[in-house]
Amino acid sequence: MHSWANDFSSLFSINGLISLLTLTILEIVLGIDNIIFISIAVDKLPRAQQSKARTIGLLLALVVRTILLFCIGWIAGLKDPLFHIAGYGVSGKALILLGGGLFLLMKTWSEIKEKMHSDEDEIGPDSKGKNSFNAIIMQIVIIDFVFSFDSILAAVGLSGVVLIMVSAVVISMLLMILFSGIVSDFINKNPGIKMIALSFLLVIGGILVGEALVDCYNTTLSHEEHVEINKNYAYVALAFAMMIELFNIRERKIKRARDFKQEDLPNI
Repeated sequence: MHSWANDFSSLFSINGLISLLTLTILEIVLGIDNIIFISIAVDKLPRAQQSKARTIGLLLALVVRTILLFCIGWIAGLKDPLFHIAGYGVSGKALILLGGGLFLLMKTWSEIKEKMHSDEDEIGPDSKGKNSFNAIIMQIVIIDFVFSFDSILAAVGLSGVVLIMVSAVVISMLLMILFSGIVSDFINKNPGIKMIALSFLLVIGGILVGEALVDCYNTTLSHEEHVEINKNYAYVALAFAMMIELFNIRERKIKRARDFKQEDLPNI
């Protein structure tokens, strides 16, 4: 039987608090792709429903991740091959990653095509109203479930204490709920930022498919020889692209302000 008394004593120790802080930051970083997807998905809804959809989406992510933390034995079992194709084992984890990656690729690519081929004036309240609230929530649930695996595996790898892991997930999700509106508005109000965010999701979808294939390949290797895909490069690339676009936004604001002042000058 699980000992919650030991968990509480571990949590309120120096090492436990450091682990909690570290894991909370890590959960927020790993939740960036989730926030970006939710921000873009809820933009399809009428303005009045967007905040509600974001909150429900992130609360569902919190529930999913908390449940998965208590089902870590089941997650571990997903790594075992269910069947083999040409000598490569296909596990439940690989199927989930593959399905989630393909879903994210198709959804993101459709968003990019819509953004490239439609005028901003066409995307008004009427067009947003055509999207079903329940359909958007269902999309968020699917992505929440897929993205939760990285979060749970990272939590278990950093701290084996259930209470610390659950506390970190709860704190990180509450912070994301608090600031998700600001992030969402910023992404959707800046076309360049939104395209970078969509491109990032496209990369993440490709990485998920790659992780599924690598998982199948690893079944032919010993544990020491396992290959892993490092997603840190994708996050660094996102940060770099965002920094460049922020400089561009600042440059455009300065030029508009300068042009506006010049137009106000009296003609001599």
